[in-house]
Parts: sequence; C-alpha cells; structure tokens
Amino acid sequence: MADFDLVVIGAGPGGYVAAIRAAQLGQKVAIVEKESQLGGTCLRVGCIPSKALLEASHYYEQAGTEFQTMGINVSKVQLNLPAMMQHKSKVVTTLAGGIDGLMKKNKVERFLGHARFVGNGKIAVAGAKGPQEIGYQQALIATGSVPATLPGLELDGVNVGSSTEALSYDDVPKNLVVIGAGYIGLEMGTVWRRLGAQVTVLEYLDRILPGMDSEIAGEALRIFNKQGLEFRLGTKVIGTKVNRKTIDVQIEGADPVRCDKVLVAVGRKPNTQNLGLEQIGVETDKRGFIAVNEHYETRCKGVFAIGDVIGGAMLAHKAEEEGIACVEQLYTGYGHVNYNAIPGVVYTEPEIGTVGKSEDQLKEAGIPYKKGLFPFAANGRARAGGHTDGKVKILAHAETDRVLGVHIIGAHAGDLIAEAVAAIEFGASSEDIARCCHAHPTLAETVKEAALAVDGRAIHM
Repeated sequence: MADFDLVVIGAGPGGYVAAIRAAQLGQKVAIVEKESQLGGTCLRVGCIPSKALLEASHYYEQAGTEFQTMGINVSKVQLNLPAMMQHKSKVVTTLAGGIDGLMKKNKVERFLGHARFVGNGKIAVAGAKGPQEIGYQQALIATGSVPATLPGLELDGVNVGSSTEALSYDDVPKNLVVIGAGYIGLEMGTVWRRLGAQVTVLEYLDRILPGMDSEIAGEALRIFNKQGLEFRLGTKVIGTKVNRKTIDVQIEGADPVRCDKVLVAVGRKPNTQNLGLEQIGVETDKRGFIAVNEHYETRCKGVFAIGDVIGGAMLAHKAEEEGIACVEQLYTGYGHVNYNAIPGVVYTEPEIGTVGKSEDQLKEAGIPYKKGLFPFAANGRARAGGHTDGKVKILAHAETDRVLGVHIIGAHAGDLIAEAVAAIEFGASSEDIARCCHAHPTLAETVKEAALAVDGRAIHM
C-alpha cells in the first residue's frame, strides 16, 4: 500500500488545482480519477466544450447574418456539424493532455479508477488494473456534481438528455425543448438556435436566470426573445412521452409541447454517492451535500471537501479557489476565499457577468445603496463593433460608496467583470473605479461610466 501526505479524489478544476498546489508546497500527493481524461465535468462535458460550441456557432451566425452590415459579403454559408464537433473534441483533448502534463511536472501520482474510503487513512481504488489500496495523512473530496432532473422525467440519453448529450447531437434538432432557464439551458439553447433549431425554453419560475439581478435578467429576456428563443415562464413540466419520431413534453394545465429533443437543464446535484463516506463517519444532508467547517474539514479529522460537493455556487473557479485555500490552510497555516467576490458568467451573446450583491438582495437586506447605469449603446467601441445591446450596473453603499455589486450584460461581459471582482476584493469605492483611467476606445469604458453614474456624473450619457 502506497502512502501519501494528501490524496485528492476527483480531478476536476478544484481537485487537480489543489493537487498541484499541495505538491508545490512539498507534499507527496496522489490524485484519483475514474475517467481517463483529467479535468472533470468542466473540461470533458461542461465549461470547455460548451464554450467551443458557443464560439463556433457565434461565428456561424455572424457570417450568415451580421457580416454584411460591415461590408463583408459571404455567400452560401454552410454548417459542417461534424467538423464543429471535431473542433470541440480537439480543444478538450488538448487541454486534458495539458493537465496530465501538469501532474507529471509536479510529481503528482495518478490513479485511474473509482475511489472509496475503506477506513480512516485508507482508500480503495477500483480500476482497470484491479483493486489498489492507498494510504493518506489527509484526503480531499473534490468529486463535483452531476445533472439534476425532475420528478417524472427520465433521462434516456437519446431523446431526453442533459447538457452532456446536448454537446454531441449528431444533427441539428428541428425543435428543441430546454427545461430550465438558468446558465446551462440558455447557453446550450443559444448554440442550437444559432445552428437552426427552433428552441423553446420552459421555466417553472416567472423569470429567467434565477438568483441573478432581476433588472439584468429582464434585459436578457428581452434580448434573447429578439434573437428568436421562445420562453414559456411559470410552466411546470410533469413528464415526457416519447413517440415514434417526436417527444411530447407534458405541462401541468396546458397542452404538451412537441419536439425532436429535450434538454433537461434544471441544475446539478452533488456527486457524493458510493464514496464510502459512512466508513469514516461523514454524513451528507438530504440533498447529498457534505458539511465542512471554515477550513473545509469534514466531521472526520483529516478529510476535507471542496467545490460542488459542499454547496454554494456550483462554479469551476469557485472550486479552484477553495482547493487552493484548503491546501494552503493545511500546509502554510492560512487560506481564504472571499465568497462575495466570486463572479458568475453566462456565455451567451451578449454575455452576462455578475459579482457581489444584486439589487434584489440589497433591498431585502435593507442596505442603503446608490446605482449607476451605463448602456453599451453609448460606448464608441461597442458601436464600432455592432455590440450595442446591454448595460453595466454598479451598486455602491449609499454612505461609504464601497462597491457592493456589479452586473453587466453586454459584449465581453465575462472579461469586463474581472475589474469589478478586483474592486470588490480590495474594498474599492465607485469613486475609485471612476478615477481610474480607462483606455479609449474600449468596452471597459462602460464600467468607468457606470461608476461615474453612481454619483450622477456620467459623461457620455
């Protein structure tokens, strides 16, 4: 039996980053992953492949509809779906190989197989090489999450599937029903709409993007409607009926919606099954989440957990921050994550970037605030590029002017939000952002102008 200072279970963004950092700090580290490709759901069937398809489908749509307005005439734009899927797969393979190289470079020993705790200090790995047992001083659970579903809905992987299947359709569906108007549903719905599908999004709530600032979500709904996505809000899906060539999505109190494919995108649930947690006295709550203390330690001394398995925002970069903080706390004595400075991004067009408190949360908490808004339509770079949809919204404390939240819908919002993250992390005021010189002409000037607008002194509006 091999012994390690730290054994990491799960090689997703949280797990592999934690393994690398622990190795950098001089520890003997092993990582256990049941998939042959490292990188977890995010890299294999999540963040990365979806962005590859979002980028490719955006170029396809631009070539067919937008280039002409800029004096670029492209005739007979054709979709080569197999080539697009090949591009996606190549991106995934290249990045997964890069992570494998990082494991070797940092001398992290890799075990291929399914890990189970068999006692405190011992993990059994069931893989192609047969059963193996490894010992640990500390263990880190970073097994991520899996797609959630709804009562009455069975995922068959062919007609009714999750985002995993929606990343690899052989053909463009004529009619696609997306159940759930969150990040994943809107991104994948956007991909297939661009490629020619009629997309209907069914959402149980009376709004899209649950949890996001409602003003920004409302702006997004208006834009996505204009683009051709059809929304049916306040709709409860109760089942599906698979016919010979079609599928009927059954709705409470209304006629079914007929389609060719169904994408169930109602969130994710922690992947904490079959880990042998009961062998070490670690319990999960009714939703499957593992409870941890402020240092990510479970009820079992020496066993830690991060990422999707402990709840909170199910985001790859949140798991990375927790992985780093956990091992640095273990081996240097200090590690910290500022959960108010974790950004979220929806990679539609326009993108949506958000960090900190929403206006809804500030109202609910009774926190006094000031608001600054600036539209992309008033920005020179946005006009030049034809990206005039959207706005920047900055929320600052009414008394101290400290930035409490920033919400952006517009071109490259996922990149622009980084300035807001830094501002919140360093306790900046809206005046601090407004006083920073922003290059002209850039989209980043929208952030400066929104900061000026907090105090009613935007220049270009």
